Amino acid sequence: MSDSQSEMPSMALPCLERDFYARPTLDVARDLLGRHLVHEINGERLVGRIVETEAYGGIFDTACHVAKGRTPRNDVMFGPPGHAYIYLIYGIYNMLNIITERDGEPGGVLIRAITPVEGETTMIAHRGGKRGRELANGPGKLTRAMNITLATFNRHDVCTGEKLWVEPGIAVDDAHIIAGPRIGIDYAEPKDRDAPWRLRVDPNFLK
Repeated sequence: MSDSQSEMPSMALPCLERDFYARPTLDVARDLLGRHLVHEINGERLVGRIVETEAYGGIFDTACHVAKGRTPRNDVMFGPPGHAYIYLIYGIYNMLNIITERDGEPGGVLIRAITPVEGETTMIAHRGGKRGRELANGPGKLTRAMNITLATFNRHDVCTGEKLWVEPGIAVDDAHIIAGPRIGIDYAEPKDRDAPWRLRVDPNFLK
Protein backbone atom coordinates (compact mmCIF):
# COMPACT_ATOMS: atom_id res chain seq x y z
CA MET A 1 0.00 0.00 0.00
CA SER A 2 1.45 3.38 -0.98
CA ASP A 3 1.66 6.35 1.37
CA SER A 4 -0.88 8.23 -0.75
CA GLN A 5 -3.36 5.35 -0.57
CA SER A 6 -3.04 5.09 3.19
CA GLU A 7 -3.85 8.80 3.60
CA MET A 8 -7.20 8.47 1.78
CA PRO A 9 -10.04 8.84 4.32
CA SER A 10 -11.86 5.60 5.09
CA MET A 11 -15.62 5.48 5.40
CA ALA A 12 -16.59 5.46 9.07
CA LEU A 13 -18.66 2.40 9.92
CA PRO A 14 -20.36 1.26 13.13
CA CYS A 15 -17.93 -0.29 15.61
CA LEU A 16 -17.94 -4.02 16.25
CA GLU A 17 -20.49 -4.89 18.92
CA ARG A 18 -20.02 -6.85 22.13
CA ASP A 19 -21.33 -10.10 20.65
CA PHE A 20 -18.32 -10.12 18.32
CA TYR A 21 -15.95 -10.37 21.30
CA ALA A 22 -18.15 -12.65 23.44
CA ARG A 23 -16.88 -15.74 21.61
CA PRO A 24 -13.98 -18.20 21.90
CA THR A 25 -10.73 -16.26 21.97
CA LEU A 26 -9.10 -17.99 19.01
CA ASP A 27 -12.15 -17.25 16.84
CA VAL A 28 -11.99 -13.58 17.78
CA ALA A 29 -8.23 -13.44 17.10
CA ARG A 30 -8.85 -14.85 13.65
CA ASP A 31 -11.81 -12.59 12.89
CA LEU A 32 -10.03 -9.41 14.01
CA LEU A 33 -7.64 -9.76 11.06
CA GLY A 34 -8.55 -7.20 8.42
CA ARG A 35 -10.62 -5.12 10.84
CA HIS A 36 -9.85 -1.44 11.36
CA LEU A 37 -8.54 -0.23 14.72
CA VAL A 38 -9.57 3.41 15.19
CA HIS A 39 -8.33 6.05 17.61
CA GLU A 40 -10.01 9.43 17.26
CA ILE A 41 -7.90 12.30 18.62
CA ASN A 42 -9.32 15.83 18.55
CA GLY A 43 -11.42 15.03 15.49
CA GLU A 44 -8.64 13.21 13.60
CA ARG A 45 -9.05 9.51 12.91
CA LEU A 46 -5.98 7.30 13.15
CA VAL A 47 -6.96 4.04 11.48
CA GLY A 48 -4.90 0.88 11.14
CA ARG A 49 -5.83 -2.40 9.50
CA ILE A 50 -5.14 -5.25 11.94
CA VAL A 51 -2.76 -7.71 10.26
CA GLU A 52 -1.44 -9.75 13.20
CA THR A 53 -2.95 -11.00 16.45
CA GLU A 54 -2.23 -13.46 19.26
CA ALA A 55 -4.84 -15.35 21.27
CA TYR A 56 -4.48 -15.87 25.04
CA GLY A 57 -6.85 -18.50 26.32
CA GLY A 58 -7.46 -17.95 30.01
CA ILE A 59 -6.53 -19.86 33.17
CA PHE A 60 -5.53 -23.06 31.36
CA ASP A 61 -3.12 -21.25 29.03
CA THR A 62 0.21 -20.89 30.86
CA ALA A 63 1.18 -18.07 28.49
CA CYS A 64 -1.78 -15.99 29.67
CA HIS A 65 -1.53 -13.43 32.48
CA VAL A 66 -4.41 -15.04 34.39
CA ALA A 67 -2.84 -18.52 34.55
CA LYS A 68 -1.54 -17.86 38.09
CA GLY A 69 -4.72 -16.23 39.34
CA ARG A 70 -6.59 -12.97 39.49
CA THR A 71 -4.65 -9.81 40.36
CA PRO A 72 -5.33 -6.05 40.25
CA ARG A 73 -3.33 -5.96 37.02
CA ASN A 74 -5.24 -8.67 35.13
CA ASP A 75 -8.64 -8.14 36.77
CA VAL A 76 -10.05 -6.59 33.59
CA MET A 77 -9.62 -9.93 31.82
CA PHE A 78 -12.31 -11.42 34.06
CA GLY A 79 -14.79 -8.70 33.17
CA PRO A 80 -17.15 -8.22 30.23
CA PRO A 81 -15.79 -8.81 26.72
CA GLY A 82 -15.09 -5.88 24.46
CA HIS A 83 -12.87 -3.96 26.89
CA ALA A 84 -9.22 -2.98 26.43
CA TYR A 85 -6.54 -4.57 28.58
CA ILE A 86 -3.29 -2.63 28.30
CA TYR A 87 -0.08 -3.42 30.13
CA LEU A 88 3.51 -2.27 29.91
CA ILE A 89 6.55 -4.36 29.04
CA TYR A 90 10.05 -3.13 29.94
CA GLY A 91 8.22 -0.22 31.56
CA ILE A 92 7.80 1.62 28.23
CA TYR A 93 5.88 -0.42 25.63
CA ASN A 94 2.08 -0.40 25.80
CA MET A 95 0.49 -3.70 24.72
CA LEU A 96 -3.12 -3.51 23.55
CA ASN A 97 -5.39 -6.50 24.15
CA ILE A 98 -9.14 -6.81 23.72
CA ILE A 99 -11.04 -9.01 26.17
CA THR A 100 -13.02 -11.98 24.83
CA GLU A 101 -15.19 -14.86 26.06
CA ARG A 102 -17.98 -14.31 28.62
CA ASP A 103 -18.05 -12.13 31.72
CA GLY A 104 -16.08 -14.01 34.38
CA GLU A 105 -14.31 -16.27 31.86
CA PRO A 106 -10.97 -14.63 31.04
CA GLY A 107 -9.45 -14.48 27.60
CA GLY A 108 -7.94 -11.84 25.36
CA VAL A 109 -6.43 -11.03 21.98
CA LEU A 110 -3.17 -9.10 21.68
CA ILE A 111 -3.12 -6.76 18.68
CA ARG A 112 0.38 -7.32 17.31
CA ALA A 113 0.58 -5.33 14.07
CA ILE A 114 -1.34 -2.94 11.85
CA THR A 115 -0.92 -1.27 8.47
CA PRO A 116 -1.99 2.39 8.17
CA VAL A 117 -5.29 3.19 6.51
CA GLU A 118 -5.85 6.77 7.64
CA GLY A 119 -3.76 9.32 9.51
CA GLU A 120 -0.41 7.87 8.47
CA THR A 121 1.39 11.23 8.63
CA THR A 122 0.43 11.62 12.30
CA MET A 123 1.44 8.01 13.02
CA ILE A 124 4.87 8.64 11.50
CA ALA A 125 5.27 11.71 13.69
CA HIS A 126 4.35 9.68 16.78
CA ARG A 127 7.04 7.17 15.77
CA GLY A 128 9.74 9.81 15.37
CA GLY A 129 9.88 9.48 11.59
CA LYS A 130 9.70 5.68 11.34
CA ARG A 131 7.68 4.64 8.33
CA GLY A 132 6.92 1.75 6.01
CA ARG A 133 7.26 -1.71 7.53
CA GLU A 134 8.84 -0.30 10.71
CA LEU A 135 5.92 1.99 11.46
CA ALA A 136 3.62 -0.45 13.26
CA ASN A 137 4.87 -4.03 12.77
CA GLY A 138 4.94 -4.83 16.49
CA PRO A 139 2.58 -4.39 19.43
CA GLY A 140 4.62 -1.66 21.10
CA LYS A 141 5.15 0.13 17.79
CA LEU A 142 1.49 0.23 16.83
CA THR A 143 0.35 1.64 20.17
CA ARG A 144 2.99 4.36 19.93
CA ALA A 145 2.00 5.13 16.33
CA MET A 146 -1.66 5.41 17.34
CA ASN A 147 -0.97 7.05 20.73
CA ILE A 148 -2.72 4.29 22.71
CA THR A 149 -1.54 4.13 26.32
CA LEU A 150 -2.31 2.26 29.52
CA ALA A 151 -3.10 5.51 31.32
CA THR A 152 -5.68 6.51 28.73
CA PHE A 153 -7.32 3.28 27.60
CA ASN A 154 -6.87 0.42 30.06
CA ARG A 155 -10.38 -0.94 30.75
CA HIS A 156 -11.87 1.24 27.97
CA ASP A 157 -15.05 -0.16 26.40
CA VAL A 158 -14.27 -0.50 22.68
CA CYS A 159 -17.94 -1.19 21.92
CA THR A 160 -19.07 2.41 22.53
CA GLY A 161 -17.67 3.85 19.30
CA GLU A 162 -15.95 6.59 21.30
CA LYS A 163 -12.23 7.45 21.21
CA LEU A 164 -10.99 3.87 20.63
CA TRP A 165 -12.89 1.15 18.79
CA VAL A 166 -12.76 -1.41 15.95
CA GLU A 167 -14.66 -1.11 12.66
CA PRO A 168 -15.54 -3.93 10.22
CA GLY A 169 -12.72 -3.25 7.74
CA ILE A 170 -12.22 -5.99 5.16
CA ALA A 171 -12.79 -9.74 5.26
CA VAL A 172 -9.76 -12.06 5.26
CA ASP A 173 -10.44 -15.63 4.21
CA ASP A 174 -8.69 -18.59 5.81
CA ALA A 175 -6.52 -19.17 2.74
CA HIS A 176 -4.74 -15.87 3.45
CA ILE A 177 -4.10 -16.39 7.17
CA ILE A 178 -0.76 -17.72 8.46
CA ALA A 179 -0.80 -19.41 11.88
CA GLY A 180 2.23 -20.11 14.07
CA PRO A 181 3.54 -20.09 17.67
CA ARG A 182 3.26 -16.98 19.77
CA ILE A 183 6.28 -14.80 20.49
CA GLY A 184 8.07 -14.07 23.79
CA ILE A 185 6.42 -16.75 25.93
CA ASP A 186 9.43 -18.90 26.86
CA TYR A 187 8.03 -19.16 30.40
CA ALA A 188 4.97 -21.11 29.22
CA GLU A 189 4.60 -24.88 29.09
CA PRO A 190 5.66 -26.54 25.80
CA LYS A 191 2.08 -27.26 24.70
CA ASP A 192 1.26 -23.57 25.04
CA ARG A 193 4.54 -22.34 23.54
CA ASP A 194 3.91 -24.46 20.46
CA ALA A 195 0.19 -23.69 20.05
CA PRO A 196 -0.44 -21.97 16.67
CA TRP A 197 -2.19 -18.99 18.23
CA ARG A 198 -0.29 -16.22 16.47
CA LEU A 199 -2.26 -15.28 13.36
CA ARG A 200 -1.07 -13.11 10.50
CA VAL A 201 -2.49 -11.88 7.21
CA ASP A 202 -0.48 -13.14 4.23
CA PRO A 203 1.37 -10.00 3.03
CA ASN A 204 0.48 -10.87 -0.58
CA PHE A 205 -3.21 -10.51 0.29
CA LEU A 206 -2.81 -6.76 0.87
CA LYS A 207 -0.77 -5.99 -2.27
